[in-house]
Amino acid sequence: MQIDVVGVKFRHGIHTYSFSPNGGEYKVGDMVVVETDKGNDVVRVVEKAKTIDASTLEEPLKNVLRKATPDEVVKAEENDKKAASFLPEVASMAKQSGLDMKIVAVESNFDFSKITVNFTAEGRVDFRAFAKKLAERFKTKIELRQIGPRDAVRYMGGLGICGKECCCSQGYGQSDHISIKMAKNQNLSLNPNSISGVCGKLLCCLAYENQTYVDALKSMPKVGSMVSTKDGKGKVVYNDLLNRKVSVKFEDESSSEIKEYDENEIKFEQK
Repeated sequence: MQIDVVGVKFRHGIHTYSFSPNGGEYKVGDMVVVETDKGNDVVRVVEKAKTIDASTLEEPLKNVLRKATPDEVVKAEENDKKAASFLPEVASMAKQSGLDMKIVAVESNFDFSKITVNFTAEGRVDFRAFAKKLAERFKTKIELRQIGPRDAVRYMGGLGICGKECCCSQGYGQSDHISIKMAKNQNLSLNPNSISGVCGKLLCCLAYENQTYVDALKSMPKVGSMVSTKDGKGKVVYNDLLNRKVSVKFEDESSSEIKEYDENEIKFEQK
């Protein structure tokens, strides 16, 4: 079955979510009210309506209810700032309660009917009593949500070892499976300090760039293998995967020479 969807983003979100336009017409940039499991919220339309196969959806589609009024947009922004200002107090209350958790962000839905407290912790935390204290203090529903190191950095922001804004803050890496094999594919040092981000996990960009290296590895000789060149046979000692160049070592009784060749200048047995 074919259905229409529009793509939206939540205020602090980096991912695009599909909602049914529910008979309405919306353009990119419109602020709209949507229904969610946590109540209604104000979000921004980032993708115009398109038709998709319903079988591709992982969860039941929820509706865009209507365009948000200017007052609702202002109210959502004010409540968002109000919730964020609670972070120091919530962190202090968690410490006083003896909970081993780090409060990362405090958010609310647009009408302040629910506050979501995002935190990190080494293990599971029994926060039931703490949630009751927060509800009594702020007079609204409370949801505590334990998040991982990557999500924590996404909320707080920061600069990676490359000097640029962290990938996760820009929407990269959050849905990717990242493994040490990706670092090996890219001939990177396996020193944890070199391939870990500020979150302490493997760099998101390993996944972002990995396919380019995987494709190059398929067409280039393995390091240590023998290849034929215009200068004779030699052993591969290094592959420059991005530039598709191969370094070949030639040995004879008098010298040990290394020459670099373009990928198409050598012959070898394909893997």
